[in-house]
Amino acid sequence: MANSELEERRPERPAEEDGTAHLFRAVGKQLKVLRVRAGMSQRDLGAAAHCGEDLISAMERGVRTPQPEFLELADPLLRADGVLLAAIEDVREAQKKARTRHPEWYRGYAKMEAKAIELHHYANQGVPGLLQTEDYARAVFSNWRPLLSEEDVEKRVSDRLARQQIFQRQPGPVCSYILEEAVLQRPIGGRDVHIAQLRQLLRYGRMRSVEIQVLPTACQEHPNMDGAFNLLVPKGQHHQVAYTEAQGYPKLITDPEEVRLIADRYGIMRARALTPRESLDLIEKMAGER
Repeated sequence: MANSELEERRPERPAEEDGTAHLFRAVGKQLKVLRVRAGMSQRDLGAAAHCGEDLISAMERGVRTPQPEFLELADPLLRADGVLLAAIEDVREAQKKARTRHPEWYRGYAKMEAKAIELHHYANQGVPGLLQTEDYARAVFSNWRPLLSEEDVEKRVSDRLARQQIFQRQPGPVCSYILEEAVLQRPIGGRDVHIAQLRQLLRYGRMRSVEIQVLPTACQEHPNMDGAFNLLVPKGQHHQVAYTEAQGYPKLITDPEEVRLIADRYGIMRARALTPRESLDLIEKMAGER
């Protein structure tokens, strides 16, 4: 599928709706014009401002937000005569408006998830975020590509763990998970992190409101080869919606027929997976508790 087609399918980001993204792109363009006028390359400016060439490129393209501290430093370096300094207050205000707990593309789903009365997940690559330990989540984000800064890694870990408060809600949502056996076998973060994650799955799987089922790798018939997905029933509604994400492109599916087809696949997988009791027995063995 062409990139243009993917962009057309991607939901508009909240930052695009409130205009903050446009401001960051405008400041990035100003930064590039000033840099070129000063006869500096991106590498030159990065070295002078004590940051990487890639960061300069990302700011100029509007992908990364130019921090006020960087603008203060860059203004004299680029002989901008106060042009970048003048943008600092607007950048600070835009940051306040754009700053939320989750990435822009995930906000709508996160709000729905926090109040959902039912949650159903199919995972084929890694442990779903709601079930992850802190160390597992940190290992996931530390290996993210493109590489995240240490600050971004810690923020994403904190945000992910905060989502798990949903299990403290009274009444809490009814949750079910289908995990491919390969998810349990992949030692993300190393042996100790892996074992701790398996034990966390056992703790959640023993909750009355949570059912975890493992789909064995040896299963010869599989109704869903299209990737992971979530199904949920939002609060105050009686129909399901579905959520999928591939390579950073999210899709919230509300069309009843599309959701029905995904729910049908989920039902077939549940029937072919190990029972919740059999699944916990398997996880106990893998965690060394049997």
